[in-house]
Order: sequence, then structure tokens, then C-alpha cells
Amino acid sequence: MRPLLIALAFAALQFAPPAAARVFDPESFTLDNGMQVVVITNRRAPIVTHMVWYKVGAADESPGESGNAHFLEHLLFKGTKTHGPGEFSKIVARNGGQENAFTSQDYTAYFQTVARDRLEIVMRHEADRMVNLVLTDEIVLPERDVILEERRSRVDNSPGAQLGETMSAASYLNHPYRLPVIGWEHEIASLNTRTALAFYRRWYAPNNAVLIVAGDVSGAEVRALAEKYYGKIAARPVPERARIEEPPQKAARRVTLKSLQVRQPSLTIRYLAPSMSSAPHAQTYPLQVLDEILGGGATSRLYRALVVEQGLATSAGAGYSSGGLDSGSFSFYASPRPGIEIGKVEAALRAEIARLLKDGVSGEEVATARKRLRAGAIYARDSLSTAPNIFGRALTTGQSVADVEAWPERIEAVTAEQVNAAARATLRDVQSVTGLLLPEPAS
Repeated sequence: MRPLLIALAFAALQFAPPAAARVFDPESFTLDNGMQVVVITNRRAPIVTHMVWYKVGAADESPGESGNAHFLEHLLFKGTKTHGPGEFSKIVARNGGQENAFTSQDYTAYFQTVARDRLEIVMRHEADRMVNLVLTDEIVLPERDVILEERRSRVDNSPGAQLGETMSAASYLNHPYRLPVIGWEHEIASLNTRTALAFYRRWYAPNNAVLIVAGDVSGAEVRALAEKYYGKIAARPVPERARIEEPPQKAARRVTLKSLQVRQPSLTIRYLAPSMSSAPHAQTYPLQVLDEILGGGATSRLYRALVVEQGLATSAGAGYSSGGLDSGSFSFYASPRPGIEIGKVEAALRAEIARLLKDGVSGEEVATARKRLRAGAIYARDSLSTAPNIFGRALTTGQSVADVEAWPERIEAVTAEQVNAAARATLRDVQSVTGLLLPEPAS
């Protein structure tokens, strides 16, 4: 499923009349210590997904400490005052469950999927590591080496990842979104026990977290367990997420990366765009529809034009990333067919963007895109992971449960005029970065 459809998969009930549309119909409440709880009952199987989301990510790190949020994510598996390093993971495995964690610019999340009668076990241990993490140099420094090796394998050994980092650094002149989540190598090397514990004590508190439980469980069951384990943790002062503001951008940027590892050239054009939390709905929902019109599979505008009709590219599309706390991005991409110069593909892609800005989209295209979005998300309720991921991303980036539930009627109300206005406001050269990934000729 395309990234946009994953992000919008909560449209499963959109075939109901817009005014009555409901999505997951969750139960939500807040513990006395400020921890928000969301419960999505799903009786399809006797299992549950338990997630804790912290409202902190890589963009909240102190200067010179890039990678600290991701580093701490790793370290949370290293043990507490009551359980040794790796013991929580062994307990999850012994109980037939799966677990993992992930870090983004705006949030950090930890999750387990277990049988419904094992929910209390994982909740007890997750609450334990919210406050009782134990770190020493003997634990921290070897894990730092693991992170450095992860960066070498995933970034330094991947030209595409290197180009992505460079484009992010060029996309933002001042805002911390320019920094990689994994961190710069020289700054990772300076992270230590002190920096990790400081970050943990600053941000990891119940009043800065969201508990989401989805599956074969009721709101009453989750409330009782949440009060028992998380409710006894005292709230602590958490700093405001003060982000450095991005200044107005006045010039388009262009970066090129050549590598002997590259076999297939590619082109990406990325524009700064509003996010669901940073802009009025009049821009973000139309941009979601525009994404579907331009890049929604083999019938989309760009695929038809560059791949089918002109025969210039092997792939072409668009993508709208709308989930950031402060901003998002709208991107175009294409890869040339063998024997086709990348410049010819870029000219054709830019011609399609110019046609869009001049002529706009039609009402028929908008109506068809809305239907495709609904069809692509119809099975959202069947997955235990979809709902908690949607709510977690929304609630840690300034949105509400009501915003998630209102998505069907808001997307259904989008008009062609709104899509065209949003496109012209967003697709401006001065706030764009073009990235080229090219083969390096052997000497």
C-alpha cells in the first residue's frame, strides 16, 4: 500500500453518509497524571496491540546531540531496576508476542502484540521502563557502537539514503527537520550515558505519553489496567516543544549524488508543504486528494504521462507527507527508461507540474480520487496495527481523536477549486529541492 494510503487507511467506513461517518469509534480518556489513553475494540481475533507513544522525537534534541532520541529508544530495552538487560524482550517472546519500537522527528513509540490475556504482562513492564530505566557506561557505550554500525550499513552504504539526508538538509534552512533521525556520525560518537539519561528524564513522563490499545479488549478492561500500572506514576514537568522557526525560503536548491553503486538513475523534486497540524484544513485535505490524482498507481496522471504515453520513465509518481508537527512535504519522483537521459525525464516531469499549475484538476478527477482513497482503505479495521499507528501519529503531532474520526467527511468535502488553490500555494520553486541520483562512471 502506498505511504499516503497507509496514513489515510482509517477511512474504512466512508461509504456511510459523510455527516454520520465514523471510523474506529474509539474510547478515549485521560488518567489523573495526564496520560491520554485510547482504546479501539476489535474482536476479530483474541489478540491486542499495546503501544506507548512519547511526544518527543529527533527534532526535540539539544544542539550537537543528533541521534539522541533514537539512541534512547535502543537503550530502553536494556533493563530497569527490576529487570535485567533484554529481559522484557524475553518475556514478550516467551508469551508468544512480538515487539519493537521506532523513532521519528516528532515521536517515539514502543509496542507489543500479544494474546489478549497477556496484556497485563506487557503493560506492567512498559510502565516499569517509563520510570525505572538503569543505564551505565557498560551498557550504553557498546550500544552506541551498534548505532554507529547501523548508520554505516543503512546510510553510508546506501546512495539513496545519502541523497535523502542531503535533500533534507537542503530542504530546511533552520528547522531541526534538516537533521537525520539516526544522527550525524560524529555526533552519535559523542552521545553517552549522561546525554541519554538527561533526555530520558526530560521527556519520558506519563503526561507526555499516549497509551493506545487495540484489539480484543474493552475500554473498561484497559482503564482498570492503565490506572493500576500507569496511573501510579507521578506526572512531571515536561518542557514545551520549542522548535526553531523556518524562515521564508527564497531560492530553489539542487543536489546531485553520483555513486558506483547506482545502477538506476532517479529524480526527486521535493516542496515544503503544510502538515495536518501546521495548516488549515483547506490546504491539507486537498493536498491528499492531489497526491492521489498525481501519483495513485497506474491510472494516475504522472504514470500515464511519463510511463505509458511518453515512454520516458520506468516509474513516476507523487507523495504527500502530511504528518509532521511543524511542516510536511509534497514530492515528485521518476526514473528514466534505459537509454533515456535523466534531463529529458526531468523536463517532462516539470512540464506536467506546469500543466497542473496552469490548468488545474477537474471535478471528475477529484471525485475519482476520493473514491480511490476510500477503496484503498476499506480493510483498515481488519488490521490491529493500523488504528493505533494512525492515532499515535495524530495525537503526538497536535491532532485529536475527533480529527481522526472526522477524516471521511473532510476528505469528501474537498472540491477541485480547493485542490487547485492548494497546489498553487505549495508547488513554488523557491521552496523546492531537486535531487538527482546518478551512476558514477568507472574510471
